[in-house]
Amino acid sequence: MWHDLLAALALVLVIEGVFPFLSPGGLRETLLQAARLDDRTLRFLGLTSMVLGVGLLYLVN
Repeated sequence: MWHDLLAALALVLVIEGVFPFLSPGGLRETLLQAARLDDRTLRFLGLTSMVLGVGLLYLVN
């Protein structure tokens, strides 16, 4: 179990590192736009991301 958890964490770090590596300016602009969003919108995007992640895990397993 710990092996799978650490492998998943490593994969998350690799995937999250791709965008800043390929386009640091694009990442900076995206983060500035995200900072301008209100709390309700950010919460909705976070919830949507979590639901899609759980759905994907369900389909994979």
